[in-house]
Amino acid sequence: MSRWRIGADGEETSAAFDAAAGGAERSEAVFVAGHGAGSHMDHRSMLQLSEVLRERGFDVVRFNFLYRDKGARAPDRMPRLQACFSAVTERVRREVPGKKLIIGGRSMGGRVASMLAAEGFACDALLLLAYPLHPAGQPERLRDAHLPKIKVPVLCVNGTRDALCQKDLMTKAIDGLGWQMQWLEGKDHSFPMTAEIGELAAGWLADL
Repeated sequence: MSRWRIGADGEETSAAFDAAAGGAERSEAVFVAGHGAGSHMDHRSMLQLSEVLRERGFDVVRFNFLYRDKGARAPDRMPRLQACFSAVTERVRREVPGKKLIIGGRSMGGRVASMLAAEGFACDALLLLAYPLHPAGQPERLRDAHLPKIKVPVLCVNGTRDALCQKDLMTKAIDGLGWQMQWLEGKDHSFPMTAEIGELAAGWLADL
């Protein structure tokens, strides 16, 4: 693992590069993984995510959004979240060239990446985990307007009991968009990062 400090939106944040099992030279893709709103790059769920993907041949870059790196709990506004994600990804382009670049992450991290992709940010694919389609208990407040603008392949994994992603609403929101949507039966928003996630991602990557 390598630790980086990255300039973003006039400040600095932390990131970690986790090479694929067997060494970075054996990987074909690097995944830039954003954390959820109440999480951080070294949270157990992010470490588990990195581990299961590294075992399947991905390099993984974990990072803190700016607010989290300075110890704040309330997330920054979306433009600042996007600026941070973008700065980290540009660093990855320089440090890890010549590989498929996949962006995404858990919950809010995945949403930020999806909005970047919808605006034309260059990447090869999106990997979204526990995508927050709407606030908890407010299914009428859909966050789906940008989804049809995404033009890269998407693998999205959600639990069927996710309070932030009602299954029927998500199915309707992405109908015809060509996403690979995987539902984990009985799992909620905080589903664990198991080997199954790694296997799903590896199979999807092989088809990119």
